Amino acid sequence: MRVLTLRIIALVMAFALPARAFDTNASAAWVYDVATGTVLMEKNADEPLPPASMSKLMTLNMLFEALHDGRVAMDTTFPVSTKAWHMGGSKMFVEPADRPTVEELIHGIIINSGNDACVVVAEGLAGTEEAFARLMNERAKQLGMTNSHFANSSGWPDPQHRMSMHDLGILATRLITEFPELYKNFALTEYNYKGRVPSNANNRNPLLRLGSADWKADGLKTGHTQEAGYGLVGSAVQGDRRIIFVVTGLPSERARSEEAERIVNWGYRQFTMRTIVPKGEIVAQAPVWLGEQGRVGLTTGDGVKVLLPAGSQSGVTAEAVFNGPIEAPITKGDKLGELLVNIPGAGQSRLPLIAASDVGRAGVFGRLQNAAERLGQRAIEAATN
Repeated sequence: MRVLTLRIIALVMAFALPARAFDTNASAAWVYDVATGTVLMEKNADEPLPPASMSKLMTLNMLFEALHDGRVAMDTTFPVSTKAWHMGGSKMFVEPADRPTVEELIHGIIINSGNDACVVVAEGLAGTEEAFARLMNERAKQLGMTNSHFANSSGWPDPQHRMSMHDLGILATRLITEFPELYKNFALTEYNYKGRVPSNANNRNPLLRLGSADWKADGLKTGHTQEAGYGLVGSAVQGDRRIIFVVTGLPSERARSEEAERIVNWGYRQFTMRTIVPKGEIVAQAPVWLGEQGRVGLTTGDGVKVLLPAGSQSGVTAEAVFNGPIEAPITKGDKLGELLVNIPGAGQSRLPLIAASDVGRAGVFGRLQNAAERLGQRAIEAATN
C-alpha cells in the first residue's frame, strides 16, 4: 500500500469564529449540502417517525422510475377506483369516470397533495395499494433508506407507516439528481384538475412564495397530521450550491414557514464552499507495473469542493491512498484509489481517485526491464529493513 499525503492547505485564513451550531425548533431534522455531500445539521435524524404527506415523495419516486423505465409515459391514463375516489384529506378530486394521465397525477400529488391521486398511481402500477406498499418497502431498502416502512401510498396515518428525516433526505436528493426534468414540477404552485380544486388545496410549500435575494426555493413537499405535526422536505439553490432540509414536529404552518426560512438562511450564510482540487487536476502519480509508462496520474475527475464554516481558521488536508505499483493495462477512468479529505470539525470524506490516462501493457523487453527494476527495488527495501 502506497500512501501519498497532500497538504491541501489552510484555504481560509480569517479571524472570525466558526459557524455556531443551529438549534432547530423541529423535533427532528436533517440538513444537507448537495454539492459537497456535507451534512450540516441533524437532530433525531435516524428515528422512524410518522412522515404524513412527505412520504408521497416515495410514491413519486416509484412513478418517476416507471417513466424512466418506459413502463408508462406522461400521457398514460389510469382508472380511478372507488377506494381512490373515497379517500379523505387532501385531494386532487378525481372521480370514477375520470382517466387521469400520469402527468396530471404528478401535478395532483405534488401541488394538491392528493391522497386520491396516490391511490390511483399505486393501483395503476401494482394492481392494489397493498402490493404497491410492498414494492415501496423493497425499493427503500435498495436505496439505503434503512429507517422507513410504508403501509400505504399517501402517508395516511398508520402505526406501521414511518420514515426518518435522513431517509426523506436521501429520497429528496435522489429525486433532484436522478430526475432533473421531472423535478421541475416541484416548483409549481397551482393546479386545478377539471376545475374541481379549491384554492386552499394548492402547493403549501411556504418557501416557494417567500423567495429571497440570496436563494431560490424549488421544492419539495409539506406534511401534516395531528400525530406528526407540521413538516417539510425543502430545497433551495444559491449559485452552485443546493441545500436540502427535512423538518418535522413543528406546531403550526407559521412555525414551519419560519423554521424553513431560518434553516436555509443559516445554511447559506454560515458556510462557505471552497474548491480545493480543480476539475481534472492530477493529485498524485502512481507507479505502474509492466506498463508502457512507469507512472499514471490520479485525478478526482470532477474536482473536490468542501464546505467550511464561515470564518474558519483551520486548514483542510487530504491523503491520496492507493495500492501500488498498479499493474498495466490501465484504462482512463479506472478507479485506482481514494482521496481522503479531512475537514476540521466535519470528519472525513472519501472520494474515488481515477486514472487520468490510458497505460498500455509493455512489450516483452519492457516487461523484462520492469521486472529487473522491481527486483532491484525489493533488494534495496530488504537491505534497509
